[in-house]
Amino acid sequence: MKLKLHSNIFKKVAATFAMFLLSLGLSAQTNVFDDVIATSPNHTYLEAALIQQGLDANLRSASATLTVFAPDDNAFTSLATSLGTNIQGLLALPNLTDILLYHVLGTSVNSSAITNGLVVSPLSPTNTLKLTLTTAGNVFVNQAQVSTANLTASNGIVHVLNSVLLPKETVADVAIDNGFTTLVAAVVKAELLPALTNPLATLTVFAPTDSSFAVLATALGTTVSALLNLPNLKDVLLYHVLGTSVNSSAITNGLVVSPLSPTNTLKLTLTTTGNVFVNQARVTTANVPSDNGIVHILNSVLLPKETVADVAIDNGFTTLVAAVVKAELLPALTNPLATLTVFAPTDSSFAVLATALGTTVSALLNLPNLKDVLLYHVLGTSVNSSAITNGLVVSPLSPTNTLKLTLTTTGNVFVNQARVTTANVPSDNGIVHILNSVLLPKETVADVAIDNGFTTLVAAVVKAELLPALTNPLATLTVFAPTDSAFAALAITLGTTVPGLLNLPNLQDILLYHVLGTTVVSSALVNGSVATLNGQNLTINLTNGVKVNTSNVTLANLIVDNGVVHVIDAVLVPSTVGVKELRSMNIQISPNPTTDFIKLANSNSNEFVIYNSLGSIVKSGKVTNNMLDVSSLAE
Repeated sequence: MKLKLHSNIFKKVAATFAMFLLSLGLSAQTNVFDDVIATSPNHTYLEAALIQQGLDANLRSASATLTVFAPDDNAFTSLATSLGTNIQGLLALPNLTDILLYHVLGTSVNSSAITNGLVVSPLSPTNTLKLTLTTAGNVFVNQAQVSTANLTASNGIVHVLNSVLLPKETVADVAIDNGFTTLVAAVVKAELLPALTNPLATLTVFAPTDSSFAVLATALGTTVSALLNLPNLKDVLLYHVLGTSVNSSAITNGLVVSPLSPTNTLKLTLTTTGNVFVNQARVTTANVPSDNGIVHILNSVLLPKETVADVAIDNGFTTLVAAVVKAELLPALTNPLATLTVFAPTDSSFAVLATALGTTVSALLNLPNLKDVLLYHVLGTSVNSSAITNGLVVSPLSPTNTLKLTLTTTGNVFVNQARVTTANVPSDNGIVHILNSVLLPKETVADVAIDNGFTTLVAAVVKAELLPALTNPLATLTVFAPTDSAFAALAITLGTTVPGLLNLPNLQDILLYHVLGTTVVSSALVNGSVATLNGQNLTINLTNGVKVNTSNVTLANLIVDNGVVHVIDAVLVPSTVGVKELRSMNIQISPNPTTDFIKLANSNSNEFVIYNSLGSIVKSGKVTNNMLDVSSLAE
């Protein structure tokens, strides 16, 4: 303490003597050590370190021109605490001389000469110093802020720092030294050099190349320079940084991590071929080391957008997300520049499918065509429910099959057999519609009609809103499919047009009369009646070929995944009201059949309406004397 006291007395005497010389008009020669550092009560540890390493003489040199970045005592105390040591431990560091010289420039730099992003070389050859000038006017040297600037002496200038500089190779150095020009310019513009040059940080940086920024600029219809002026540039860059060091060997498929940006998470994919993706970006070079973290080089810029993948992850679509991860589709669905529509089945949808297939949800995730099944749920464009029309056929990202959309008269939307329970969930790269069933890219009886020119039959199925039933991949159906010419012939017989047929009120009933609820190939057909989905029976006659009622099967056994189609040459017409049904109303009819008159017991003076088998009114009036004259009606 006495030595310290004597030293302080000496400093005061020297300062007083210098002022005396100035009062006499004489020039007082000063230096950054004796007249700034040594006289400061807040730089005792820096002074001690410089004297211990014999560097005080360098700072006293009258011929030198220096800039000293001088950490205060609190900065040394904080460093010691961070390193788990004390001031004596810092003074015993083997590279202390290098550390001290890292704080000194061989030229005098006033704070007014500092520009944002300036990189300068100190007397230590170990590393450069990166300077930041913020829009608020603050100056940083690496991570350390200048708390007091421009303390001058005859041989230089001193800037006081709130942190000790360490000549470590940081993640910022990796970018600066390896040609990441645009990334570095962005980091400078966003004033993030202090964070990335912090020698005590532990970081992971996903570093996009210059070409990645150029591709992004082109995709956005702008320039790289314009990207640097994005209002959320800082957030975009922090989205590329983790606050921990993650080696590629620690990455697991489907890992979701939180970057320094709070806007969104990062979704990591590890493929079966060993590739690593961060969202949509592939890691081209992994594990570039530095003293304060690790750098992975990317082939694409990450954007903290809310994607269709986020909709699924954030809203409890556990099975769908697990399937997407297993199929390695996270990169496609997290692409911020994509425009997608995702039809998203709920967890219960997958559970129902597993039960129907006699398996488990876990087993579904091991299906060999899992990726194709998932891509069957995705369109490469954004389709709002308001743009869906009844019968719209669209091509998903799966090339296996198309999707058939139904818009019912009650406003419900179906995608194949699945109903949209919640529509138009928005995201930045598309839209999500929630489904109550999983879609399977199976070839169905509907596909046979669509793909083979059954134009009128398809139009009728669409109009009758039967696409959901016929596209059900788990159904087991037999369809007797009339050709276009069969419909045209029927229209002529009824004195109408094909569009007229499509407007029949019982169109759905007619179509269901062509469908059996089981799969029956032609070899399994037998003479007799079979029940259809409309509740009435068809008559099969195998006497001369295969006849269904009076129609001939012209092409049999078009077998698909949910049944079989037999092509027929005439439309099957169900009877709309049978004698049995009339009798149930306590009206006795005779004779049956008849060609002239129908006698109706207990029905005198009642009004009547007679429909043909297609639901059209062919005669109406009042019953007279319990008799109806039907002689004028065609057979």
